[in-house]
Amino acid sequence: MIPTVIGRGHLIDTDRLSKEEMEELFGRAEYWRTHRQHWHRAYPGHFAANLFFEPSTRTRISFEVAEKKLGMEVLHLDGETSSVVKGESFYDTCRTLSSIGVDVAVVRHRGTGLLAEMAEKETGVTLINAGEGNGGHPTQALLDLFTLRRHFGTLAGLTVVIAGDLLHSRVARSNLWALSAFGARVILSGPDSMRDPSMEEFAPYLPFDEAIRQADAVMMLRVQLERHERELFTSAEDYLNRHGLTSDRLAIMPPHAIIMHPAPVNRGVEIESGLVEHPRSKIFEQMENGVWVRMAILERALQGRNN
Repeated sequence: MIPTVIGRGHLIDTDRLSKEEMEELFGRAEYWRTHRQHWHRAYPGHFAANLFFEPSTRTRISFEVAEKKLGMEVLHLDGETSSVVKGESFYDTCRTLSSIGVDVAVVRHRGTGLLAEMAEKETGVTLINAGEGNGGHPTQALLDLFTLRRHFGTLAGLTVVIAGDLLHSRVARSNLWALSAFGARVILSGPDSMRDPSMEEFAPYLPFDEAIRQADAVMMLRVQLERHERELFTSAEDYLNRHGLTSDRLAIMPPHAIIMHPAPVNRGVEIESGLVEHPRSKIFEQMENGVWVRMAILERALQGRNN
């Protein structure tokens, strides 16, 4: 018999999760990582719909792999194939999915606040936020914390530098809430043109070289060019020299400090290309851990429906 987790349904963002709920998810992620014999027979007959209205590789494929490892049936909708393009409201889309037997909807879209609104309306389908506008990306934050905890053994007391395009990053916000809940110290850094005053209400901002000297982990953020309404830097080389993680900057980090990045990586922009595969880089380990964490999140969603 597969041990169960107490489900609570929707996953909107990390600020709606308690420390205990996140710890429970990490425990289940570790379970799925180490108990391959229970894959494919855990949740047969359950349906997940992946609704991705923005481009995605890692998150979309990671969820699909997680769903199939759990034995779920997987459906795909995007901005071109969904009836949203015909004028259907997202509420009616969710009600339709629920009516035809879909249990969980994994959603990525450009807006902010829509999933919380739908969760309040109880459309009948359990919602998982796979990246919502500039708002939040809770599954990325949870896999980041899972990676940190597996490496360091604990999150309490760690200093994590989140650096780069803070203004347009949903990853940064979700990580800030989650890391703070575990007693980690967050330092923000990045170009002045990409600072976010709302985040600086909760964590200090420091110049990059000063910040990374104190870091246990440096989490570089992708420069989100698709969200920029104006030109915020002159060239890739200029950005890397001024604000990116280079070999020279790695040398001033504490010897034990690790490199993280939510990906996709703009090599030669926010991080020197050779550092992506550096022995201190956890970037590809983060991707692997994303499958186990998303299996735990899907399990939580399904059991939340049952409860």
